[in-house]
Amino acid sequence: MSYIGRFAPSPTGPLHFGSLLTAVASYCDTKANHGKWLVRIEDTDIPRIYPNSETHILSCIDAFQFEPDAEIIFQKDRLAIYEQVLDQLKQQHAIYACQCTRKMLGSNHIYAGTCRDLNLDFAEQAIRLKVDDLLICFEDRLQGRQCSNLKDDLGDFVLKRRDGIISYQLAVVVDDYLQGITHVVRGADLLDNTARQIWLGSILNYPSLSYMHLPLAMNGQGQKLSKQNLAQALDVSKASELLQQAILALGQPNVELNQPRIMLQQAVQQWDVNLIPKGIHLTGSYL
Repeated sequence: MSYIGRFAPSPTGPLHFGSLLTAVASYCDTKANHGKWLVRIEDTDIPRIYPNSETHILSCIDAFQFEPDAEIIFQKDRLAIYEQVLDQLKQQHAIYACQCTRKMLGSNHIYAGTCRDLNLDFAEQAIRLKVDDLLICFEDRLQGRQCSNLKDDLGDFVLKRRDGIISYQLAVVVDDYLQGITHVVRGADLLDNTARQIWLGSILNYPSLSYMHLPLAMNGQGQKLSKQNLAQALDVSKASELLQQAILALGQPNVELNQPRIMLQQAVQQWDVNLIPKGIHLTGSYL
């Protein structure tokens, strides 16, 4: 099977070291398997887009000398496609309108199906996907076998919010399919999203994907590096040094300091998934 991988950052803040780990791992794994590497900007949550973060993402792609094998796409330009898929799911009776607010749901994170059989009008309501009482399992290349029963763990979940925002779950599944993605390499913070995406993909009759969830870089307070935790933005003037640090954090053999393009070529030649640290978190702290 041909390999098509991707790096799909969200512009809710600047890229940080954890983002770089994902970019390096997805790039090296793709190129070591003679595949194509794509970049997608996941910006459907338009109100949360951080000013100039898309510009920073693109400048990082250039500064670290990653070379995407196709034009970079932006999800905010593809909203009509997601609406078409929602129409398809509606025809399949796989989704329904939900009038429940966060206040009504309270602290219970498992949706009880309150609106499932009410046949509410779809206008100005959240749209939920029906889930079955079914164990969904997949073999993660790094984290091992993972299983989840969505009915017990989550309940019917939202594909489109009341305010019209398309959910990450819908957009990522549709775009992975349309871009022909075969292998997903991303952070372990997205591990619990995978069963949802597998379920939605199965309803749409999309092919199954290979998954590898990377251990997360942590800060000095033991928190994962994230935009919410104010992780430091990547300094593109230190691209070579940061790239070397990321390669070592992924357990890979050292590469000589050089132009990022040369370093990436060396990292691809030496790439060994078996050397990536196991588990959800990396040891040590990163800015």
